[in-house]
Amino acid sequence: MNIITHRSALSAQYLLSIVLSLLMLIACGGLYAQPTRVMEIEDLFRIKRVSDPQLSPDGKWVAYVVTEVDKAANKSNSDIWLIPFAGGEAKQLTSSPKHDRHPRWSPDGSRIAFESNRNGSFQIYVITLNGGEARQLTSISTEATQAIWSNDGNTIAFVSSVFPGSSQLPYAQSDAENKKMLDEMENSKVKARVFQKLLYRHWDSWVDDKRNHLFVVPADGGYPQNVTPGDRDASPPSFTFSAGDDFDFSPDNKELAYTATPIPVETESWNTNHDIYVVDLSTKAQKQITTNLAADGFPRYSPDGKYIAFRAQSRPGFEADRWQLMLYERTSGNIRSLTESFDSNVESFVWTSDSKTIYFEAEEKANKPIWSVTVAGNDVKKIVDDATNSDVNISQDGKSLVFSHQTMSRPTEIYTAKSDGKAIKQLTKVNDRLFSEIMFAKPENVWFKGAGGTDVQMWIVKPPTMISSVKYPLVYWVHGGPQGAWNNSWSYRWCAQLWAAQGYVLALPNPRGSTGFGQKFTDEISKDWGGKVFEDLMNGLAYMEQQPYINSDKMGAAGASYGGYMMNWFNGHTDKFKTLVCHDGVFNFYSMYGTTEETWFDEWEHGIPWETPDFDKFSPHKYAQNFKTPTLVIHSELDYRVPLTEGQQLFTTLQRKGIKSKMLYFPDEGHWVLKPLNSELWHKTVFKWLSEFLMPGVNR
Repeated sequence: MNIITHRSALSAQYLLSIVLSLLMLIACGGLYAQPTRVMEIEDLFRIKRVSDPQLSPDGKWVAYVVTEVDKAANKSNSDIWLIPFAGGEAKQLTSSPKHDRHPRWSPDGSRIAFESNRNGSFQIYVITLNGGEARQLTSISTEATQAIWSNDGNTIAFVSSVFPGSSQLPYAQSDAENKKMLDEMENSKVKARVFQKLLYRHWDSWVDDKRNHLFVVPADGGYPQNVTPGDRDASPPSFTFSAGDDFDFSPDNKELAYTATPIPVETESWNTNHDIYVVDLSTKAQKQITTNLAADGFPRYSPDGKYIAFRAQSRPGFEADRWQLMLYERTSGNIRSLTESFDSNVESFVWTSDSKTIYFEAEEKANKPIWSVTVAGNDVKKIVDDATNSDVNISQDGKSLVFSHQTMSRPTEIYTAKSDGKAIKQLTKVNDRLFSEIMFAKPENVWFKGAGGTDVQMWIVKPPTMISSVKYPLVYWVHGGPQGAWNNSWSYRWCAQLWAAQGYVLALPNPRGSTGFGQKFTDEISKDWGGKVFEDLMNGLAYMEQQPYINSDKMGAAGASYGGYMMNWFNGHTDKFKTLVCHDGVFNFYSMYGTTEETWFDEWEHGIPWETPDFDKFSPHKYAQNFKTPTLVIHSELDYRVPLTEGQQLFTTLQRKGIKSKMLYFPDEGHWVLKPLNSELWHKTVFKWLSEFLMPGVNR
């Protein structure tokens, strides 16, 4: 098919879509009938974002968070809602104009603690279910987040990031010192910083020598106590090692178990050795209960007090090692794995009230099922599948589950099921009205042969108004991580359905390095970033070229983080693509190592530059002489994971070589583009760039 015919066919496709939409409206009339249109960018901001379901102790209510976007104001607002577990009308519990989130039920079910910045900084609030205004519980100068209740309902623990030098002092004195230091930093005309060790900044924020400490405060009000003072974090500052609230009260309320970061603190940047500690709340005496040299975290006491369950890795320095579910016996100190034969990563988990079973979430082949395992161990059962399921809650009687559920075609809603996974039901219907209007093509789950004949999974998402006689341009995505995956889940940053609605076929392969396909498959990307994984990706591309609906002369690729790296590797190693979109991609291994914050990542993946002869073997900058593909470069000032200089080096190289290129720079974003108006610009810029090369002449 020549270009003119191709343009005409695509234009006809969208005309047909409009006609079909009008006919459906006339024929169906009213809401919740048939979808009437394709997805548009504005829908990303119309969607109400559901999260963090929490089942009440009596099993009658589910609290959850709904976040709404105010694009015009370039902000979002989160509120807490309640819905009966049995189904019915939801009711709004909080209504501040800012963020109310992280709801946690009191043990008697009469109150909910939550964090809010309604008065400026994040503090802990408590609200009763029988009405009335929320009561502010904390007013700590360094903010308070992640509140959890003691089992008797008398105490609340929370996290605050404080300056450790005064953390041993009584609260009033320590908080005054913290406030003084914060005010001095805020008001000083000199914005210089002095630091003496690594990990001085993280993702998109400067650490400023602060530490995440745990505090406890009487639930009825009073002064908080810092129960983990000193120059060490008691909650991981990197979400790489976090599964949620990384601390827990013992059933007798006498101690807290928590996740402590590596020591000595000077090694934090290249050390993944997190450990589980317990602190006696009356004496503040701390006790280390794990000695594993890799990462341990997310402790949870069994309701009967016999055990502490936690997650653990086995290889020091490797952030993407398999997380196993471990059991610590409190009387003997014995530790054993419950999931030794389970070849996936255990994420967050919850005990049943009889202390016999644990429910957890873990990826499997581009889905994230809910699983169960008993304290006997190695008897893992799959409970709920075929989506990305998370935030699992189980009722006190052990008969019912509440969890978050999302797919590539639908963002998160809250679901319920029996504890055996049967009788699955959608509980919330926050976005049903909006999604009743939108046409989607069902994602296809396919497999192809990768390097060495290994089976590799890939998602294909087609335009929702696809015409069988038309060959479509392809956009080939590469995910970040690189130890990550394109799961059956919704994304507001990389939304496959939105891209497909522009008239592209989307291919989302999960090559070497992807998670959820066994640890060996994940391991095979380390120190081989452009090796077997590149062959996997090229084989996946060849698979797509063979499909009768693909115009192999109109193919582009896009990716972020490691996916952005692969765009740069593509540029030096293949001429298959008409254009590339590189978001926050690694370009030069040397500059990346010297400017990123978590050096353990680069050292595991590539080695140490002055100790590893082939450190830069797979660094894209070495192959810049081969670059020729037009590229859109996107990078942000506050990206401390893959710093801005990576994008600048790439753009300079492209411009100096005379390759058509454009750079989109965000001064107020980090590794992700989160602000609504920035997100809108991101999408419009990307789609306009792609259409120039893959759909010339089609008005977008």
